[in-house]
Amino acid sequence: MKIAVWDTYVTKKDGTVMHFDILVPDHINDTKTIFEHGQNYLVQKGQQGQALTAKECNLCHMEEATPDIKNKIDQKGYDIIEMEGCN
Repeated sequence: MKIAVWDTYVTKKDGTVMHFDILVPDHINDTKTIFEHGQNYLVQKGQQGQALTAKECNLCHMEEATPDIKNKIDQKGYDIIEMEGCN
């Protein structure tokens, strides 16, 4: 499965920055859908209401999904890779 990697930086409520990647199948290019996935993740992290737009989230590259990522995308439609400041 080919996936699109959306590089995302969101300012948290405490002013620090979260950096994470939103992974979706490569045929999904509707930014509204991708931003909704990011907002769902922010809710899980207690960061609901933070801005997530094209300013914070951009298509970075395409790559082949690992079996683990493919399984997660099959289950919920997307996956998140936490890079920094996510805890």
